[in-house]
Order: sequence, then structure tokens, then C-alpha cells
Amino acid sequence: MPRFAANLSMLFTELPFRERFAAAAAAGFQGVEVLFPYAEAAGSIRERLRENGLEQVLFNLPPGDWDAGERGLAALPGREADFRDSVALALDYARALGCRRLHAMAGVIPEGVEHRQCEAVYLRNLRYAAGEAARLDCTIVIEPINRVDMPGYFLSRQADARRHLEAVGADNLRLQFDVYHCQMTEGRISHWLEHHLPVLEHVQVAGVPGRHEPQACEIDYVWLFRLLDRIGYRGWVGCEYRPANTTTAGLQWGRPWGIGD
Repeated sequence: MPRFAANLSMLFTELPFRERFAAAAAAGFQGVEVLFPYAEAAGSIRERLRENGLEQVLFNLPPGDWDAGERGLAALPGREADFRDSVALALDYARALGCRRLHAMAGVIPEGVEHRQCEAVYLRNLRYAAGEAARLDCTIVIEPINRVDMPGYFLSRQADARRHLEAVGADNLRLQFDVYHCQMTEGRISHWLEHHLPVLEHVQVAGVPGRHEPQACEIDYVWLFRLLDRIGYRGWVGCEYRPANTTTAGLQWGRPWGIGD
């Protein structure tokens, strides 16, 4: 049976951030994700995890200047020093929270910069991040993100992600597979899940269209969750969706798996 983690940057947002941990635990979640935890002291988050018996399963490296349109630093030429600083900060939080997975967002290709320039920087930065993370027994993940939601994002296709993983060749550099982003970009979800299984570290879900609950949409999630069991996936399934109403009202989809009871 899949192990579900609530993304607390997107779920339970009707509550203050610190109260979302208890709400997630009460809803049956065993783990949580956060996009960017850095506005909160690591000690405060650690205490909320401990109080509610939750595991912090994933968060992202700092993305750069989000308000200015940056969506990650890993593939941005000229930002290598900033990327290294982001790795250090993320690992500090990972150490404090006991988190063993960090997503290194690639970023949006800057205007006037060629893709091949970004790729060279990306591979060098991923090698560096994986090397630093290995000291903490931590895994770096990369994720293809669709260019409808995030125009110009460097990494959007599954085959490219696999190629980059193989080019770096680090054991602790693996794939974060977001079903929503894959469906928005290229489909063939079951094919890619089975193809990626040897490097698959984390799965995320949301409905298409709309990025709402994983139900009543063009993806048969009941079938897909059973597929994950059948192919032997044992990692977390992150619920990174925007509730159509309140979070609790939309949790009916999870009742067969012990969520929302």
C-alpha cells in the first residue's frame, strides 16, 4: 500500500503553517513535504514533526529569487556560488529534520542563454550537490516540471531526466516523478514509472486538469496506486495538489488507503 505524505505548502493552507502538521497526522498521513521550509526555524519544524509522529520526507533547495521569477538555481550559468550556498542551507535543515531527500530545482533558462550552456552547469552542480549530500546519507532528486505551469523550465521531459542522472552517475542522485507534470507534458505515465523504477526515489500526485485532488480526473489514480504496488515501489507518494475546496473535504480519495477517515 502506498505511503502518503501531505505537502504542507499546498494542503491544509486554511490553517497557520505550524498547525498543519497536526491536521496532517489527524487525517492519517505518516509523512509531510514542504516546498521551502526556510521561513521557519528548523527547531520549530522538528518539534512539530516529533509531536505528531510525522516524518519529513522531502523539501526543495532554496529556489533563488522566487518573486523575481526564479524557479531554482541548478542550471543557471553564473549562479554556481549561490547554488552551493543553497546546498549548504538545505543540508543544515535536512540534518535538523532528519530528512533524507532534497529536490534540486533546475530553474528557468535565462533569456539569451543556450540550453547546452545550462546543461553543462546543471551537470556540474548536480555532481557537487550529490557529493555534499552523500556526507549526510542524503539523496538529491531531480524532477521534470511541465512548461505550461512553469514556462521555460530547463527540465521538462522524462528521457532528459534519466539522461542527466546517467551522465552524473551518483548513487544518491535519483528521480522525483510527478504524475501531474508527466501527464501535462507527455503522458505514458505507467510506461515511465516502470522504466524509471531503478532510479525512482519519490512520486507526487495531483489531478489533471486543475491540479486538484487525485480523483475524478483524466488519470485513474486507483489503478495507478495499485500499479505502484505491483511494480514494487516502496517509496513515498507526495500529495502535492491544490484542494478544490477545503483540504479535509477533499480527502475522500484517500479513504481506501487510510487517509481522511
